[in-house]
Amino acid sequence: MIDFNQLLLVYAAYIIAVASPGPSNMTIMGVAMSQGRAPAIVLAFGVVTGSLSWATLAATGVAAVLATYAQALFFIKIAGGLYLLYLAYKSARSAFAKPAAQVDMQENAGGRPEYWKLYRRGLLLHLTNPKAILGWIAVMSLGLKPGAGPSTLAAIIGGCGALGIIIFCGYALLFSTAPAIRIYQGAKRYIETVLALFFGFAGIKLLLSRV
Repeated sequence: MIDFNQLLLVYAAYIIAVASPGPSNMTIMGVAMSQGRAPAIVLAFGVVTGSLSWATLAATGVAAVLATYAQALFFIKIAGGLYLLYLAYKSARSAFAKPAAQVDMQENAGGRPEYWKLYRRGLLLHLTNPKAILGWIAVMSLGLKPGAGPSTLAAIIGGCGALGIIIFCGYALLFSTAPAIRIYQGAKRYIETVLALFFGFAGIKLLLSRV
């Protein structure tokens, strides 16, 4: 029997966790303004896939095992911190590159968006985030009370997955509007600098954290 009050609490906790500004949302925002709607949505689906991957592991208990062994979380933390520093480097390079020297990540030799790279980028953002593991463990602990059946588990993963798509794709749609793109084009250096500082701070903070 599904406890709908408990389920609403789970959904509320998930919304607060994923809607608040973080590396994934900031990356989606930057790609939406610089490359457009479709690339940002592809990136968003990569983030959602990473989130649901941790959700599945949390549901099977594997994530709890990872959290128990500090060494496993340590390596994930290091990978995540280094990846955020890499994103900081890319944003800084984009901010200070001369217009003629800029390379648009959106286009490859065939002039088409490199959707696989964007999807992989979003996927890695979540798979290398140890806090995503702990977050899903918390969500499962909150929603899976004694006596909860498979229907409750399905409602948690399915509902949170749908909410994730709405929120992350919402960022992609919001920041790929014409006004947002005009703002980006007029203040590209400043926006990319802010993104570089954000990713750099987040990466260093993750590397120095005890998580």
